[in-house]
Amino acid sequence: VYDFNLSQTDLLSVNSHLCVVNLAAISKPLIKDSGNSMASYKIALLEGDGIGPEIMAEAIKILRLVEIRNNITFELLPGAFGANAYFSHGHSFPDETKSLCDEADAILKGPIGLNHKESKKIPVDMQPERGALLPLRRRYDTFANFRPVYLPKGIAHFSPLKPEIIGDGIDLIIIRELVGGLYFGNKEVGTNDEGKRYVHETLEYDEDQIARIAKVAFDTAQKRKKVLHNIHKSNVLKSSVLWNEIVGEVGIDYPDVEVEHILVDAAATYLCLNPRQFDVMVMENMFGDILSDQGGGILGSLGLMPSACVGPEKAYYEPSHGSAPDIAGEGIANPYSMIGSVAMMLEMSFNMTQEARNIWQAMQSVFAQGYSTADLSTPGSDIKMIKTNEFGDLVAKELVKN
Repeated sequence: VYDFNLSQTDLLSVNSHLCVVNLAAISKPLIKDSGNSMASYKIALLEGDGIGPEIMAEAIKILRLVEIRNNITFELLPGAFGANAYFSHGHSFPDETKSLCDEADAILKGPIGLNHKESKKIPVDMQPERGALLPLRRRYDTFANFRPVYLPKGIAHFSPLKPEIIGDGIDLIIIRELVGGLYFGNKEVGTNDEGKRYVHETLEYDEDQIARIAKVAFDTAQKRKKVLHNIHKSNVLKSSVLWNEIVGEVGIDYPDVEVEHILVDAAATYLCLNPRQFDVMVMENMFGDILSDQGGGILGSLGLMPSACVGPEKAYYEPSHGSAPDIAGEGIANPYSMIGSVAMMLEMSFNMTQEARNIWQAMQSVFAQGYSTADLSTPGSDIKMIKTNEFGDLVAKELVKN
């Protein structure tokens, strides 16, 4: 049913407008010209938990090749982060790791987390998401989360959607506000006068928080197809009413960008039924958390979704998927989103746009040759299943060919 091979058009358009916002458009430039002939950048490496070390090894493999190809040096600064950090250092985000992240020009982070049973071995406030991930975002104010949902027609066989829905391919980007909302609002757990347990969690946003993510979304839409879908729940939530008002006010400065407002539940439905209607989608924190994972589902795997988390002075890059502890150590994890996060880092933090596109093209070329990792394989298909390290090797080989 599908044309298995990527067309030349597919290959030439790889990452043509996935990461259209350079970091400088959001934050201060991270890299200053040292005056030396060979540039040197510091990257904090937080390999995380579960499959994190395995896929990070493939990211490092690509970074080392990029060094050779571009006469630059990456000083890689490994740091403990997540559940493994708690067990080894007594804290899921140790002070030593904070210091090296402060020193780094960019942060490359692997997935974190444990399964439900193992997570009970860690105090609630020290569990990886609460004790490491949210503090990382808060420390660097990484308010703008870019999650590309990209599936060219040539690899549409990975998607569970029908060919007629995918058409010529899916190419949209979810922009998620990352440091506000329910995840960062006031929290209270207690027992009331009747002896019943309760919990209060507050969804909080102020107009400045909304305005800055709206501006990022409009800037992105302006560089793409000039259409922005604003995702909200204003029929129920007062926070969405304010959100919509601020988006409208920011939009006055972008008269050439068409804005469409859509309820979050409807957006979830349309992502499955007609994803090609979307180009740039902007939303608050929890909506973005959920819908971006749905984006991975329509691609066929969260293993195909890298992401960038950008703040005023620093950014970190990570796969959108979890740590998959059930397959850790088996060598079958998909490193695509980890390597894709490297590509986003090269483009957005280091302004190495062409090398980023080379990496995207190399990964698509590997798929075009019929290879895939276990998460993308289907029984009875002609796909040649490969291990984690083999995928990295093939990507490196394609880069060398180019």
